[in-house]
Amino acid sequence: MRINKYLATLGIASRRNIDKLILEGKISVNGKIAIQGMEVSDVDEIIVEGKKIEKNLKQSLDEKVYFMLNKPLEVLSSSSDDRGRKTVVDLIKTDKRIFPIGRLDYMTRGLIILTNDGELFNRLVHPKSEVYKKYYLKIFGEIKKSEIEQLKKGINLEDGKTLPAKISSVKIEKNKTSMFISIKEGRNRQIRRMIEKLGYRILELKREKIGELSLGDLPEAKYRELTKEEIEYLYSL
Repeated sequence: MRINKYLATLGIASRRNIDKLILEGKISVNGKIAIQGMEVSDVDEIIVEGKKIEKNLKQSLDEKVYFMLNKPLEVLSSSSDDRGRKTVVDLIKTDKRIFPIGRLDYMTRGLIILTNDGELFNRLVHPKSEVYKKYYLKIFGEIKKSEIEQLKKGINLEDGKTLPAKISSVKIEKNKTSMFISIKEGRNRQIRRMIEKLGYRILELKREKIGELSLGDLPEAKYRELTKEEIEYLYSL
């Protein structure tokens, strides 16, 4: 099996991060620096960032874990932080080496999935993924109908025009606007940049759904395991 898929299946990291570690020379196989695309198996001695990987592929496949977390503000969507800030992994009690699928920025709340399943990670973050993510959005100011149409058609940002967004449940009161906005791209701070481009300031941003997977009434900073049906649904996307 290719080394990035093999280590992702073991839950070491996503394929993307494995490739990055290989390029940085931080993975060795049988005493030699690993190269991208090389084939490995359970019989090989693999060392990642100085630590020997204790592995059993079949056992690993049986030990996959999947969590839904309602991420609070001021928590990083990463596995660790060199500045000692709290991460989404810190909020979940497990003996497995898990990582988040996708990101929510530091000041965005809501639904995020964590797992040790590298294959699911690759399915959901692949550029060809057509999965919409639905957010609750509140901004300062009264948005115009023409600006809502701009969001629906796409906003020109410095890294290109965004794909059309879905807008629903628009409410305007007391110089504030709330709405639901759904996007299927995953650019850095995308919704914030779209709204800022229109000249508004975001007061609240919360991810409610990934596809049909919903946060529901899960309290903030709490988590739960995904059901078998939810896992199968994510694999069907």
